Amino acid sequence: MKKFVRAFVAAGLAAAFALPALAQQERVIRFGHLNNPDHPVSFGVKRFAELLATKSGGKMKVQEYPSNQLGNEMQQQAALQGGVQQMSAPATTSLAGIVKEFGLVDFPFSVATFAQADALLDGPLGQALIAKLPEKGLVALGYWDLGFRNVTNSRQPITKPEDLEGLKIRVIPNPVFLDTFKAFKANPVPLPFAELYGALESKAVDGQENPFSVILSNKFYEVQKFVSATNHVYAANIVLVSKKFWDQLTPQEQKWMREAADESRGYQRQVSRAAAQKALGELQAKGAQFNELGADQQARMRQIAQPVIDKFAAQYDPAMVKLYKDELARIRKQ
Repeated sequence: MKKFVRAFVAAGLAAAFALPALAQQERVIRFGHLNNPDHPVSFGVKRFAELLATKSGGKMKVQEYPSNQLGNEMQQQAALQGGVQQMSAPATTSLAGIVKEFGLVDFPFSVATFAQADALLDGPLGQALIAKLPEKGLVALGYWDLGFRNVTNSRQPITKPEDLEGLKIRVIPNPVFLDTFKAFKANPVPLPFAELYGALESKAVDGQENPFSVILSNKFYEVQKFVSATNHVYAANIVLVSKKFWDQLTPQEQKWMREAADESRGYQRQVSRAAAQKALGELQAKGAQFNELGADQQARMRQIAQPVIDKFAAQYDPAMVKLYKDELARIRKQ
């Protein structure tokens, strides 16, 4: 009888200790972002989800919430910090409010090619920025491609800096973007992305600036006549995880997530860049009038924007600014 009792107690204890392990066997990750399901960011989420499911044997499941379903980027950022939401993939610009040095990657005309952009973000500068996030309640798993940003508007083609004068241009609510377009003598209007189409349609703003794939996916061509390839800044998304959620994961689960993020990065960038070229053709087919700024006018825009770069560089951590400059010098030689 005593042996039976001891066996029963032992079995009960074993079952009790097994419950937490069983509870951890399946994790549901809510992954939100602002882009539509046909956008390359969404394709990146889907590839990440597939890889993570395979690596975890189906124990880690990603539920995608595109199109601002979980709120705008700032609302989702707060949800991650609070542990209510597990993942998001916002533009890096949205992080400047909590780590101001993220403004470095918003400096206009910093990089001229995708190869330079990847080298800057995947290298020491991008990793140093990522290292500043855990104390803000976030963990970053790397950078995805959003693309070079270009101006659209309903009034005229942008062929030189002077063409921006007086135009009401929606910009990301970010001080670097605001001051950059003020330097071009435009009237920058900070608006959440979810409000942008309506503002363009009602003529509350004349134009906006985004990569070609975003312009197409959100049908801005319906309310914007002119698409101008200004390529004034390279934009990236950053794959974020709630630190509260991350700290609950086992080392193996964290490893799976890092591996899935690393392996999905190249795919997402490839798809995004191919989509940008295709999007430009589709925009023109839908009636958008396209023009490309010449190198001489881009150089003028860069010169006009230089005081903005100098102003914000003086406000950032000097060590980070030095790293930024050193990295730019390195990658421009490659």
